[in-house]
Amino acid sequence: MYFNRAFVEKNYTDLKKQNPKFPILIRECRGVEPQLWARYDMGVERGIRLEGLTEEQISKALEELVKVGASLKS
Repeated sequence: MYFNRAFVEKNYTDLKKQNPKFPILIRECRGVEPQLWARYDMGVERGIRLEGLTEEQISKALEELVKVGASLKS
């Protein structure tokens, strides 16, 4: 299976409901390593490779990026 499509299909709607103003961009492309990127203020970006991760691991990776964003605002 290309990027864990099940994660996107299962969680996208809830993510958007919980974060209606948060921009989420999903690009589907064959032959490209799946990654999760977050762009914060001041041009700071963080990325996590998702190849081979389970839905639970992807959720934890997303939570970590949210924590990073919160710590940068402090």
